[in-house]
Amino acid sequence: MQRMTLTCCLTLALLAGCQSGPAREASAAQEASVAPSEPVASDAAADARAPVAAETFTAWLARFRQEARAAGISSATLSRALDDIRYRPRVIELDRSQPEFVRPIWQYLDSAVSAQRVTTGRARLAEHRDTARRMEQQYGVPAEVIVAIWGIESNYGGNFGDFSTLEALATLAHDGRRRDFARGELLAALRIIDAGDIAPGRMLGSWAGAMGHTQFIPSSFEAYARDGDGDGRRDIWGSIPDVMASTAYYLERSGWRAGEPWGVEVALPEGFDYAQTELSQRRSSRAWSAQGVRPVGGGALPAFDEAAVIAPAGARGPAFLVGPNFRVILRYNNATSYALAVGNLADEIAGRDGVIGGWPRDEQPLARADVREMQHALNARGFEVGTPDGILGPNTRRGLREYQASIGEVPDGFATRRLLERLDH
Repeated sequence: MQRMTLTCCLTLALLAGCQSGPAREASAAQEASVAPSEPVASDAAADARAPVAAETFTAWLARFRQEARAAGISSATLSRALDDIRYRPRVIELDRSQPEFVRPIWQYLDSAVSAQRVTTGRARLAEHRDTARRMEQQYGVPAEVIVAIWGIESNYGGNFGDFSTLEALATLAHDGRRRDFARGELLAALRIIDAGDIAPGRMLGSWAGAMGHTQFIPSSFEAYARDGDGDGRRDIWGSIPDVMASTAYYLERSGWRAGEPWGVEVALPEGFDYAQTELSQRRSSRAWSAQGVRPVGGGALPAFDEAAVIAPAGARGPAFLVGPNFRVILRYNNATSYALAVGNLADEIAGRDGVIGGWPRDEQPLARADVREMQHALNARGFEVGTPDGILGPNTRRGLREYQASIGEVPDGFATRRLLERLDH
């Protein structure tokens, strides 16, 4: 998770190639559906392959055990942690599957900031208010933000995964796409067990190695997990004080600014230059105000020294002025949709308004193949966007804005099926 090693759930992004948690390198992963681009093998097929894979896995594991012992892991820990682990074909299936469709941000937020999640978040905050307030005072991170991340990462502990972290990481280190990374995380997991923080059988999480309520990968756990209840262990699986302390400490170490909001929904003036709606385009709140950017709810903009305006659904959707703390949330999971979800869930848990503006819900999602087609078409028309890769990054948005301007449309860089069809004719 140094990228500040700060990629807690740094697993879904780093290992899963963009899924969700403190790890995902920005991209379509958070906004993508889980539908794989190729059929995923059935459990029966996976079971049929398991004996062959397990034979080579056994030899690999024997070599790894020697390396771990040489790295200082005790023989007792190696025996407790590795004697009974199995190769998990399902982990490799998930590692190699790729999302096909780019999921519209409003669909993501509908789920991530659902009425039920808000209600449950308020109940969890009330239940653990003293702990959350203590962490807020110690680390400067608002209690509602701590609870919001807990809610989005694991649905308040209701779904942090039931994969053995040791089995998942060992399988990925033996046969995954990022073997060296997984091997390093497996060593970190063994060090955690060696230190007495958790027993091997309780070290559970996602298929990609993200663990517990907070979805930390092992290296992030080592760097940022905290003992919030004073029992001498860091238990992000069973201790809510430890969960809250670890989340707050992670954000504080990532640069959280106490007393500042993450951002605010804004109205943009007529004729606003949407080329400015990139996270890299930062200006003071005073400068944005001078352009006519105003809070939707009235009043003054938050006093940010460096803020960006984002419009994730283009001119037809809501816009937001986001400050330094928004960028801190991105350190947890580098996806705009995720950071907006955390910010808005925190606001609603605290009784403030969520997103007020409407989304262009009539727009249909684009598959990655559609985005590649759009990129090819833009290049062919002279709007250079680079090598087509199916990802709607800054270069593609820039090229799309140039094309929109050339046909007399608002150049907001929002990719739609209608624009793709027009490009194709």
